[in-house]
This record gives sequence, C-alpha cells and structure tokens, in this order.
Amino acid sequence: MEYKRRTFLANIALLSGALLFPNQLLLAAEKRNRYKVAVIDLMILKRQKISALPLARELGADGIEIDMGGLGDRITFDNKLADPEIRREYLNKAKALNLEICSLAMTGFYAQSFAIRPTYKKIVQDCLDTAEAMNVKVVFLPLGVQGDLVQNPQLREPIIERLKVAGKMASRAGVVIGIETSLDAAGELQLLKDVGSGAVKSYFNFSNAIKNGRDLHQELRILGRKNIIQIHATNEDGVWLQNDPKIDLNKVKETLDAMNWKGWLVVERSRDAQQPTNVKYNFGANTNYLKSVFQVDNPSSGNARQSY
Repeated sequence: MEYKRRTFLANIALLSGALLFPNQLLLAAEKRNRYKVAVIDLMILKRQKISALPLARELGADGIEIDMGGLGDRITFDNKLADPEIRREYLNKAKALNLEICSLAMTGFYAQSFAIRPTYKKIVQDCLDTAEAMNVKVVFLPLGVQGDLVQNPQLREPIIERLKVAGKMASRAGVVIGIETSLDAAGELQLLKDVGSGAVKSYFNFSNAIKNGRDLHQELRILGRKNIIQIHATNEDGVWLQNDPKIDLNKVKETLDAMNWKGWLVVERSRDAQQPTNVKYNFGANTNYLKSVFQVDNPSSGNARQSY
C-alpha cells in the first residue's frame, strides 16, 4: 500500500512539473534529441546486409545510413532494397531495434561521374523510389573524384544542370539530396544558389575542411544552418576522434549550437591506424565519443576517454 502511495505522489509531482514548467521540459527534451549519431553500413563492412542493423545498435548508434549498393558499369545500383520483401525485413528489424534509417547513400558516385553518367536520371530515381518506400527523407550524393570541381572546374555547368533536374525529382518525392563536394564553403554555397533547389543541400564533411587547412567552424557558419542537411562527423583515418588533435568536438558543438543546427552526425572514418579493420573497436569508440559530446548538457564531459 505504501509503495502505491509513493508511486501516486511521484506521478502527481511529475504531472505538476509538466503543468508548471512545460516550456522547460520541452526545451530539455529538444536538447536531448537535437543531435543523433549514426553509422554507415558500408563502412562497418555490412553493405546492404540486414545484419548491419543489430551491429549499429551494438555500436551504440541511434541510426544508420544504408548504401544503395554497387554501381560500376551497371545501368543503376545493385540495390537489394528494390525488393519489397527485403525492404519490409529492414523496416521491421529497424523498428524492433528502435533504430532509425537516417539516409540512403549513393556512394557509387565516389568513383563514377555524376557529370557524364548517361543513366543518371534512372540512378537518382531508383534511390528516391527506395527512399520513398522506406520513408527516408535524405539521400547522400558525393560528387567524388571524377566530379571534383576544384580539379575539374569545366564540369561545373553540367553538374549544376543535372542537380537542377535531380532537385526537381527529389522535391516531388519529398526527399532532400545532400551533396558532398571538394569546394570550400563559399564555393559550395554558391553552387547551391546556382542549383536553386530546396531539395538539394550540403552534406557537410568535417574532413574536407580539415585536410584542406580550412577553418572548420567558419566553413560551417558560411554554409549556415538551412543549407546543411546532414554531417559526416569524422576526420580522415589515423586516430579516433577523441585522440585527434586536428578537431575539437566540444568547440564544434558550440558552433553548431550557436547556429541552432540540429540533425544527424554520421560516423564515416577516424579509424585507428593500428587496427583499421576492427569495426567494433573503431566505430564503437567514435560513436560513443560523439554521443558523449553532443548528447549531454555539459560539453566538458566529452573529454572522457573511451576504451575498447
């Protein structure tokens, strides 16, 4: 009887707090959910394998970015998710694990040319169709080596024209295409303006700024909150994020907080050079470190070191 009484009084207290301080409670909930952390099935060596989902959960991730499959010389992706039954299995497993699918990735364009690929419309449409069928709102499009606009500025106009087409396709599907380029933030912002589509935004990558000696914080501010749809929140391989002298995630969080940005931080690399193929060791460390910095109220707690 005494237990029931205490439980009743505790519930009354919680309800009173919610009634008296609704804005504070909502603000606290928003802060907790402001940043979410995901891993990539390709990078955890589970490209288009449903076993990537429980592994992502084991690594501590809130979500996963799923690759569309190999491209090579095919007309379109080698996409197992085109099969409705396989899609259903993925969605059921993700729901059971309380794991979100934050984006689909067209990583085949890292090596293939978006600027000259003759079947690009079909390729993009297949990705958008899969996203629609799985209720995924973001797809990732890297312009890659052959679409490097710093090394190949002559490709700017054809890429802009194709992104305009892709943007219209994405808008109809209710999906945003996040692009990754080799441009600095000012150049990428101008590219987005030239494309002129709300369905084409920047998929920002920390490592692009760092490896080119740019001010990461200034790059984020130049692009601005509305132009960044998701972030690959790691640096190049060598050391874990928490051991990387080239990036201070607590300061990055301060910058993103000041911008009022919120969204997915997706772990791509930052693998330890001594054990580059040890998935749990590397991605477990980076996932948990990102969460320790971005999902707590006190940024200084991100200084804790993980051990694996």
